[in-house]
Amino acid sequence: MLIGPNGAGKTTFVNVCTGVLKADEGRVFFKGMDITGWPPHKVYRAGFVRTFQIPQPFISLTVLENVLVALGSSGENPVKAPIKRLWVSEEEDKIRRAFEILRRVGLEEYWDWPAYRLGGGQLKMLEVSRALATGAKLIALDEPIGGTDPAYASEIFKYIRGLKESWDVTFLVIEHRIDIALPFADYVYVMDRGRVISEGPPKVVENDPKVVEVYIGR
Repeated sequence: MLIGPNGAGKTTFVNVCTGVLKADEGRVFFKGMDITGWPPHKVYRAGFVRTFQIPQPFISLTVLENVLVALGSSGENPVKAPIKRLWVSEEEDKIRRAFEILRRVGLEEYWDWPAYRLGGGQLKMLEVSRALATGAKLIALDEPIGGTDPAYASEIFKYIRGLKESWDVTFLVIEHRIDIALPFADYVYVMDRGRVISEGPPKVVENDPKVVEVYIGR
């Protein structure tokens, strides 16, 4: 988990890692590869996916269709499209996989809803669903509980924690609402003014005087 006050550089850090911004100095490594300066689409294909503070689904598509878009479709291949037997079984497998992903994030019962009908927290989970559908190995979530009520915010982190433990994926969570988020974290980094000022398990970070100063002393 990555925490810190507004302007600490958290989102900028993720933007640099995912190729949205260019690094002024230093290197970015992912799965043993130097990905410094890679364009976003190449970072994405390597398995490093990020979500944004404001969800960006296809609002006119259903919840299921949003996940299917992320899974891809061989039926759209101009060579395969005319020959149904070349792609129909794969499409059926992807539909089953999409339903499984939606079940894991609590959206299965909304599968046929257009995305615009979802609440704010549900849209955040739809973004997580789409990231999972890409086969990502590392998903950076930028304020996944931003704008959600405390009760549903905790549910979001329960889902994320469950996915982390049962899915082959790591989550890097950027969050301001540390009172809700910290109990679900394994390891925490604290940034202030572009630098990491503390790191460790949640209890260690919570009791670090530098962290207390950043959050309370201003």
